[in-house]
Amino acid sequence: MTDPLVVARLRAAGCVWAEDEAAALERSAATPDELEALVARRVAGEPLETVLGWVEFLGRRLVVAPGVFVPRRRTQLLARLTLTQVADRGRPDELSPVVVEMCCGVAPVASCFGWRGAEVHAADVSTDALACARANAPTADLHLGDLYDALPDRLLGRIDVVAANAPYVPSDRIATMPPEARDHEPVVALDGGPDGADLHRRLAAGAADWLAPGGVLLVETSLAQADLTSHAMACAGLVAEVVTDDQVGGCVAVGERPLS
Repeated sequence: MTDPLVVARLRAAGCVWAEDEAAALERSAATPDELEALVARRVAGEPLETVLGWVEFLGRRLVVAPGVFVPRRRTQLLARLTLTQVADRGRPDELSPVVVEMCCGVAPVASCFGWRGAEVHAADVSTDALACARANAPTADLHLGDLYDALPDRLLGRIDVVAANAPYVPSDRIATMPPEARDHEPVVALDGGPDGADLHRRLAAGAADWLAPGGVLLVETSLAQADLTSHAMACAGLVAEVVTDDQVGGCVAVGERPLS
C-alpha cells in the first residue's frame, strides 16, 4: 500500500497519476531516505522517468537520465515502421540491412534491434544521450555529431532505413511546453526552428546520398507539420507519404528513394 503522505505531496505538486507515481517511486527506493530524495526530485518538477531512471517503450525498459530527451509513446509508431521496413527488405548480396537512428537520444528505435539481424547505427549531438543509448542498444555503433556529419563515409549509399525523431517543436512554442519538457530536457532536442521543420529539411536533403536505392527515410512529425515534412522529402526526390496511428498519437513521414 502506498504511503498516503507521499501521494498527497505528489498530488499537491500537480501529478495527475499521484497514486501510480507514488507506487513506482516506492518500488525504486531501497530506504526511506532514498524514497524521500526521489519524491523531492519529482515534487520539484523533474520527469518521473528520469527520477526512476527508466521509461517503458514497446514492452522494454530503456535507461534515461537527467538532461536527456525522454522517449514518448507516439515514437512507438516510428520504431514499428522501422522494424517493418527492415523485415521487408531482402538483400541480394546477403548482407544485413543497414539501419541508422538519427537524432537518436537514448536510442528507442535502435534498441529494438538487439536480437535482429541488422547493422545498426545511432547518432546524436549529446554525449549524455549517447551514454544512455549505449546501455539501451549495446550492439549498435554509436556516432557523435550533427545528422549525417556524424556517420562514417563507408555508409554513403548503403543505408536501407534512416529513422529520426528529430526536433519538430516550432521555436516560439518551446515556452508553452509542459515544464517537465521545457525545464528538464535539452532545447536542442525540442527546437525545430521557426516552423518546426528545419531538421526535417536537412534530413531529407541529405537522404539521396546516404540511402541505398529503394532505401527509406522515416521522420516522426506532427499532423500539423506533416505536409512540411513530406514536401521536404518530395523536393529531395523521395516518394513521400504520411502514416499515422491514432492509438499512440504517432505521425511519421515516409520518403523512399527511387530504385533508379
